[in-house]
Amino acid sequence: MLESTIWVLLVGFGAGQLAKRLGAPGLIGMILVGILLGPEGLNRISTDMLANASELRQFAVMVILMRAGLGLDRDKLQQQGSVALRLGFLPAMCEAIAITVTAMVLFQFNWATGLLLGCIISAESPAVIVPAMLRLKNLGWGVGKGIADAILTGSALSDVFILLVFSLLINFLAQEQSNGLALLPLQVVMQIGVGALFGYGFARLFTLLLTQLLWLETQVQEVLVAACLALLLVVGNRFLPIYSGYLAVMAFGFFIIEFSPPLARRMRIGFNTLWVGAEIVLFVLMGASIQLQVLSKTFWPALLILVIGIVFGRTLGWALSTYRSNWNWKERLFLLPGNSAKATVQAAIGAVPLSLNLDGGDIILAVAALSILITAPFGAWAIPAFAPRLLTQDPIDPTKVTVNRKTILLAAVDTSELAVLVLTKTAEIARRCQAEVIVVHALQGEPTASTQTLETQISRLLLDVPHQFVMIAGTVSDVLLKSAQQYQADEIIMGKRGHRPWQQVFIGSVSRAVLATSTIPVMLVEPDRSTSKPIC
Repeated sequence: MLESTIWVLLVGFGAGQLAKRLGAPGLIGMILVGILLGPEGLNRISTDMLANASELRQFAVMVILMRAGLGLDRDKLQQQGSVALRLGFLPAMCEAIAITVTAMVLFQFNWATGLLLGCIISAESPAVIVPAMLRLKNLGWGVGKGIADAILTGSALSDVFILLVFSLLINFLAQEQSNGLALLPLQVVMQIGVGALFGYGFARLFTLLLTQLLWLETQVQEVLVAACLALLLVVGNRFLPIYSGYLAVMAFGFFIIEFSPPLARRMRIGFNTLWVGAEIVLFVLMGASIQLQVLSKTFWPALLILVIGIVFGRTLGWALSTYRSNWNWKERLFLLPGNSAKATVQAAIGAVPLSLNLDGGDIILAVAALSILITAPFGAWAIPAFAPRLLTQDPIDPTKVTVNRKTILLAAVDTSELAVLVLTKTAEIARRCQAEVIVVHALQGEPTASTQTLETQISRLLLDVPHQFVMIAGTVSDVLLKSAQQYQADEIIMGKRGHRPWQQVFIGSVSRAVLATSTIPVMLVEPDRSTSKPIC
């Protein structure tokens, strides 16, 4: 088990990075590594890990859905509520019907088996869609109309609906019972309503523990407890199947934003970190579960089913979902790459019919595997590729997304003793906000011995801070302002000096010039005469 974990994490990570360097989505490399390491390849993944693959995938899906809930925008959902609701049912329903009819013709399935295949294939993948939509929100694509929020919510509702129909069909085919089909609308409403209620309750409990009782002390503890509560929602669905565990987890993250936005921001950072490892496990094990021998026998009919389901069935559902909305034709066209990826659900339930010895189970598994191999890489590539061409870029809301831009501090130093105070204060701020530092020295001639001393001080005081030292000839104020623009600095930190006692109450000429013309904040540092420490 330990050896398999090393193979999965280390080789999966390397393959993902290699795929990115080649211009492809990282998940392509991870899936290919899974095929290579799995039973169809080198067989380097232990049977114990493969047997527990579904449990590990549940953890990864939990992380995905928490990230989705923590990234939802209530205002945008209210604006696009009708569209999000229709996206939750119509595209998957139309695609499932189109696949059912096609499978009955190509594979001679009866209507129930054909619909079973349609349910498996029409489910949308949170593993591909959620990270891609959150990235679009970070960059501002389609934020103005809440397109990413509508797709995220619609995908969650869609999977609730599809998984319900799937469970009823499995029960019907395995035990010849059809009583549940008549109660499907009531079950859908109950699953959604109770799931949202459970998510609300868990979010209220979690924020109470942190904001009022103060039970948790560090961000790591907060993320650990939140992950355990989210997993409890997923696992609890097995023992109390009256709610959707997936929807409850997403609601859990969403209501955390409503109760405590600062806590939600910390949670976004923590779950983004968890996703780094969960993503590798999810896609490598997904690749290891694909059976290439079965896939080769039904490749062309399966490909035709996918094309008909997406191009005809799902496109009709998209048109109906966005009818009379404020989406233009480009934004509607974006649903083709943005809302058609398949991976997680197909990997989780694609083999269930075969395990129950249902007729056509091997064909269903092959079509599910092909849908992963084709649509998951296509969706991961097409979403960021087509978003700039089809969506408008709007200002982002930093309260709903994690902004990953590095903070850059520009420290202005000379060769006087004041440079040590400036560097000390800069290092203190940089460690606090994980910033990079650009140290700028304006040369008034050739470098001297004091310049070498300055370099030594910089290396010592900024030893554990990413930094760069540049020397530029010119007047101090011009050098600082141009350097701040060139390096896109967020703040300038410089020394303040007075040569006579009566001048100590005034700002020096260089500081005054920078303050008057700088478009970013400027911090002035001077020594405290009583303690010789920097004050700002």
